[in-house]
Amino acid sequence: MAVNLVIPERDAIHRVAGVEIGITSAGIRKADKKDLTVFRLAQGTAVAGVFTKNRFKAAPVTRCETVLANKTPIQALVINTGNANAGTGRPGDEAALRMCQATAKNLGVSADAVLPFSTGVILEPLPIEKIEQAMPNAVTDLAENHWHEAAYSIMTTDTQPKIYSRQVSIEGKTVTITGISKGAGMIRPNMATMLGYLATDAGINQQLLDELVKELADQSFNRITVDGDTSTNDAFIAMATGQSGLTIDRRGSLGFEQLREALLAAATDLACKIVRDAEGATKFITIRVEEAATQDEALKVAYAIAHSPLVKTAFFASDPNLGRILAAIGYAGIDDLDVDQVKLWLGDVLVAQDGGRHPDYQEAQGQAVMQGAEILVRVALGRGSIRETVYTCDFSHEYVSINADYRS
Repeated sequence: MAVNLVIPERDAIHRVAGVEIGITSAGIRKADKKDLTVFRLAQGTAVAGVFTKNRFKAAPVTRCETVLANKTPIQALVINTGNANAGTGRPGDEAALRMCQATAKNLGVSADAVLPFSTGVILEPLPIEKIEQAMPNAVTDLAENHWHEAAYSIMTTDTQPKIYSRQVSIEGKTVTITGISKGAGMIRPNMATMLGYLATDAGINQQLLDELVKELADQSFNRITVDGDTSTNDAFIAMATGQSGLTIDRRGSLGFEQLREALLAAATDLACKIVRDAEGATKFITIRVEEAATQDEALKVAYAIAHSPLVKTAFFASDPNLGRILAAIGYAGIDDLDVDQVKLWLGDVLVAQDGGRHPDYQEAQGQAVMQGAEILVRVALGRGSIRETVYTCDFSHEYVSINADYRS
């Protein structure tokens, strides 16, 4: 069951001028599932992406990277679920190209203007013929108001769709930001199985969007983890259609900072929704590391806590076995860490300082915090002024069951 995940009402999901979405069923893995999604983008739309660093990256990922590197204007995206087209060798590369060609043929654009995405089972051949046969139906279904349907169609082990939509006023223009994401397991994006698509009708210079998409990913999707596994298929795509009348061509442009903050809020919301809907999750956990000397050491400590199976199972049991958190801090890789300077809070409760347990801490206090669905773990290292935040979840029996039965 998802942890406090809010799904917007359909009438609260704003259309993004210049983006149309079509959905159909290709029967890739399940005959009755909507599993093929097409985005058609207006001419002049700037598109940028960030992708997995897994060396076994999927064929559509390598295809996307090649197309974007060639600076060809992007006019369409195509997404299939049920099959990751990863670990599929040269036939997988050919299938990714055929996905683009089928999309291009039905839209009347160049195959080099299409970005392909796949998610699902790894090491299985992609049934590309099914996609080619279903493509006309997806294109016929194109409409601006299909964000809600698209959020469902890109799901795999997700239990809930992840949707964000908001309108903001920037420099006298009404700017729309709408996005969807998917992912519930194999989540530790390193740019799980994770896909994210964020669109705005603001106009953003292509070079600036290339820079901005990396910043957005680093502060949102690259700050979440479910199980520490980086997928072969992770991708985050940002699209700016320019249809609102607001144009941002450089960082110094009026409205840039406001737009950046609005986009970051959207990306963070979509990223956190992945954690809230993580496989078997019952707790949403925020880990904040403060007073670090560098960003690197702050993230080392945060991820050491977030990835510890002992910590995650303790949270599931609401067991304040907080020595597990101290142990994770200690092995995070800061060789000169002075443990006497470290402080640990669970919620608002100071648990440890001066190298040991705080004298006023009572286990009942920790248990009360851990019984909540939303938990804050705060660590002060006493080494500097850098702060970083990572979002994670607990490990439950259901996580094991879902992943043991995934291919059944």
